[in-house]
Amino acid sequence: MELTDALALIRRVPDFPEPGVLFQDITPVLGDPAAFRAVVDAMAATLEDVDTLVAVDARGFFFGAAVAYSRGLGVVPVRKAGKLPVVGGHASYSLEYGTAQLEIPADLIKPGQRVAVIDDVLATGGTAAAACELVEHAKAEVAGITVLMEIGALGGRRRLVGRKIHALLTV
Repeated sequence: MELTDALALIRRVPDFPEPGVLFQDITPVLGDPAAFRAVVDAMAATLEDVDTLVAVDARGFFFGAAVAYSRGLGVVPVRKAGKLPVVGGHASYSLEYGTAQLEIPADLIKPGQRVAVIDDVLATGGTAAAACELVEHAKAEVAGITVLMEIGALGGRRRLVGRKIHALLTV
């Protein structure tokens, strides 16, 4: 399957999780083996000189794990607060529709490593910025950010100035 055909499977759901939000539902991509493979291959192709990946809770886990496997890399889950038994750091961030906090496991990212951040959507940039902050708190380098989709109107890139960002689709 071509990447453009895979991306065309993304379903837009109005007023979810609250009125005024147009939710980008990636589950049709995940549920189609050829579409999922096309997206994972395209994301993996964006990585250059990377030692490990950070996958962002929760939908970034799907892509981060698959991309890491395809490239022979490890994957570090960055979780929402309260989900990790051993926390190495935490960062607060704002969403399109609220605020939250991310945490990273202790001792999985080593100082000096080059780390790619993988997530499903770049919206306001808060989640990606928090993930980058956690990587840098571990004294590692953010090699880039790769997302399935960027919602351009929300201006997430403004919070990530100077960062290498790869989006497979911009809406």
